[in-house]
Amino acid sequence: MMCGMGCRWQRVLPTLQLRTRGLPLLPSLRNGAKPPALPMWAVASVSAVSPDGAGGWYEALAASAPVRAAEEVLLCAHAATGLPWWGRILLTTVALRGAVTLPLAAYQHYILAKVENLQPEIKNIAKHLNHEVAVYANQLGWSKRVTRLTYLKNMRRLVSELYVRDNCHPFKATVLVWIQLPMWTFISVALRNFSTGGAHSEAGFSVQEQLATGGILWFPDLTVLDSTWILPVSLGVTNLLIVEIFALQKIGMSHFQTYITYFVRAVSVLMIPVAATVPSSVVLYWLCSSFMGLSQNLLLRSPRFRQFCRIPLTKSNSDTPYKDLFTAFYAKFISRK
Repeated sequence: MMCGMGCRWQRVLPTLQLRTRGLPLLPSLRNGAKPPALPMWAVASVSAVSPDGAGGWYEALAASAPVRAAEEVLLCAHAATGLPWWGRILLTTVALRGAVTLPLAAYQHYILAKVENLQPEIKNIAKHLNHEVAVYANQLGWSKRVTRLTYLKNMRRLVSELYVRDNCHPFKATVLVWIQLPMWTFISVALRNFSTGGAHSEAGFSVQEQLATGGILWFPDLTVLDSTWILPVSLGVTNLLIVEIFALQKIGMSHFQTYITYFVRAVSVLMIPVAATVPSSVVLYWLCSSFMGLSQNLLLRSPRFRQFCRIPLTKSNSDTPYKDLFTAFYAKFISRK
């Protein structure tokens, strides 16, 4: 280890000697829209772009190939299961979450765990590099600006070398977002296409007609709004639970992380009135997706599941994660006076 550190500084010092002179700074509405219970914006045409190509961005999205593919996935779910639409939406959400986002979430935790385990080594490198830069700054008469830029540039390089060595660049942890967000968007738009009268049909019956009788309980018609607000409120509560679980597992969050947490809380609350203005089919999908996300986050806390996914152990891991979560939740929201 000592030899490795010595070799590393032998590469750093020539680099520092070359920096003595400083571093460079771094829409149209569809006629006869139905059902009337939906707001006018919610029943705008989403099935085609105007012939002259002047359609809006949403019309282009609604007629795009990924949305058409999402529509086919939903239609194939019925052909394979014969379930009513509420069951079809539920099953499709569970299948996509389990087959696509769960493995990606496990990979995200794998990368983040490796990055966390690198922190002691990164701190040690930072300490030695800071000393070496200070020595050269005194010898060569560098200004504070040149000293700081030299330190930052070499620190970034050394940390990047560690990420390459352990194959755990933090950007890889964002793959989940780049896959999950488009998938969520395409399925949402596909369900909205169906609910507002798309030209698709099954055995002579339009999908919109099937959705009108494909609900359950208090929302038998999936093409209209949920007048009880049960689905929108349930969506908001589920999203807030996800945010709070994330916040409770973070100790000593930075100011930036705190601001992001408050922002996501606000978005979760704002989603309630937004969900109250779209067809129940879309809100049902959003709720199922959020509930699966909540279950996924809890599952990824399990030591056995993390071991199964070969996620490295870290100092922040606990042998009793669910007990710790309940204790933290109780202390923050129930026992607080």
